[in-house]
Amino acid sequence: MDLVVVMTHAYQNRSGVRYMTGGLKVYYVLWKPFLMQNTLPTFYGTLPIIRTILIREKISLVDGHQAFSTLCHEALMHAHTIGYKVVFTDHSLYGFGDVGSIHMNKVLQFTLADVTQAICVSHTSKENTVLRSGLPPEKVFVIPNAVDTAMFKPALELLSNREIVIVVISRLLYRKGADLLVEVIPEVRIIVGGDGPKIVRLEEMREKHSLQDRVDMLGAIPHAKRAVIVAIS
Repeated sequence: MDLVVVMTHAYQNRSGVRYMTGGLKVYYVLWKPFLMQNTLPTFYGTLPIIRTILIREKISLVDGHQAFSTLCHEALMHAHTIGYKVVFTDHSLYGFGDVGSIHMNKVLQFTLADVTQAICVSHTSKENTVLRSGLPPEKVFVIPNAVDTAMFKPALELLSNREIVIVVISRLLYRKGADLLVEVIPEVRIIVGGDGPKIVRLEEMREKHSLQDRVDMLGAIPHAKRAVIVAIS
């Protein structure tokens, strides 16, 4: 049976090793995040713990997530150096013009130079990742995010077919497309579930166009309550 082991940084009071539902094993490494849930780069500081986990858990493949995660880049670099197969998974879209994106694109090109394969969650994401990283398109595969269909069902009351409703449940960050959401707010009705730095722009747009009756801001939603029931006729 294949076993998945997760390595991440410490979250608040979570540190050490924990077992989650379904036997998932999670290593909360004692590196605290300092900005946007990212840890300070250490280059070789994480090598001992990464090597220990790889050998102890008899890992055969290392899959790094999140382009702005320093822990992801260090894990991919160290695993490849030791001789493991490495895969990178990208969930988000990034630009090419701002300072942060320019810097991260250079880091991405360095880190992904020797990855076995890469995974993106959409064809648009694949195009973005290929352009930013310089990876050959044939090494990048599209695997959409999974949806548990058992958690969704038609609404008891259908909406008017003359109304377009967009439901967004996400962290409100630049890389999640929150800025694009701001641009379409005046045109449609939107229900937003989530929190983050870009919530201020959404609230400003709602106030600017007096759209309090068409834009519902639900704030952060616990994972247990994220089964959203939506029907558009």
